[in-house]
Amino acid sequence: METRTAYPGGSPASLGNRESFGSAVSWGAVLAGAFVATATYLMLLVAGAGLGLASSSPWGGDGASAKAIGIGAIVWLVVIQIISAGLGGYIAGRLRTKWVDVHSDEVFFRDTAHGFLVWALGATVSAFLMTAGVSSAISGVANVGASAASGAGVAATSAAAAGAASSGGGNSANGGGMMPSTQYFTDTLFRSDRPDASQGDAAKAEVGRIVATSIARGNVTPEDKTYVARVISNQTGVDQATAEKRIDDTINRAKQTADQAKQKALEAADAARKAAAGFALWAFISMLIGAFSSTYAATRGGRTRDSWK
Repeated sequence: METRTAYPGGSPASLGNRESFGSAVSWGAVLAGAFVATATYLMLLVAGAGLGLASSSPWGGDGASAKAIGIGAIVWLVVIQIISAGLGGYIAGRLRTKWVDVHSDEVFFRDTAHGFLVWALGATVSAFLMTAGVSSAISGVANVGASAASGAGVAATSAAAAGAASSGGGNSANGGGMMPSTQYFTDTLFRSDRPDASQGDAAKAEVGRIVATSIARGNVTPEDKTYVARVISNQTGVDQATAEKRIDDTINRAKQTADQAKQKALEAADAARKAAAGFALWAFISMLIGAFSSTYAATRGGRTRDSWK
C-alpha cells in the first residue's frame, strides 16, 4: 500500500501559494508581548531593588552581607527574566494570528520565532528605558576599576604626601591655596643657612612640603636633607647626624604607607574588575534563560490557542 503524507487543504504547492499573500509574523502579538515583558521586567526590577535596600544596612553586623546580597541579586535577575520573558512570550503565542493549513513543524517554528522576537524587542525597549541598565552598570563598574588601577600610584602618593604635610602643619601646607609642588620651589627661594627657631609652625609647614615633594619624587635630595636636618636641629636641639637619621626614618615610613595605600587601591580595583566580570557573565546567562523562557512560553501559548476549536 502506498503511503502518502496528508496536507490538509491541498497539495504543498497550493499551500505555498495560499501563504504567500501575508507575512508569517503577527507583529501585533509580538508588540503586545514585548510591552508586557518590558513592563513586568521593570516592575520586578524595582521590587528587587526595594528588597535589596531593605535587606542591607550601613551598620556593621546588621542586615545581609555583601556576598548574600550579590547572590540574591543574581538569582533575582534570573527569576525576573524567566517571569517577564515567559509572560510576554505566552501572550504573543495566544494572540498571534491562527495559521490555516500549516504543518505542525512549521507552526512550532513560527511560535518559537515569535517568542524570540518578543524577547529581543523587549530587551531592546528595556535598554532604552532604563537609564541604569545592565550595560550601564557594567561599564560604570569597569570604569571605576580601571580608574582606580591607573591612578592607584598617584592616589597613594598623594595620600602619603598629604599625611606628611598635615603632620608638619597642615593648616598652612598649601601656602594660601598654592599647589604643594609650587610652594616647595617658592620655599627654596627663602631658605636660610641659619633657620629661625622662633618660626615653629612655619618651619613645620615648610618641612612638611619638602617631605611631601620628596615622597612624590621618590627620594630626598642632599640639599633638602641638609636643610631639613638643620631646621630640625634648631627646633629640637639635636645634632645634625641625629636629625638626618630622623629624616631617613620618616621618609622610609612614608614610603611604606604609600606602598600600603597603593596595594589596597590595586586590591580594590581587582575586586571591582572581578565583580564587573561576574555580573556581566550572569547578566548574559540570565538573558539566555529569558530567551529560552520566551520561546518556550510562546509555543505553549500557541498550542493552547490552536487547541480551541
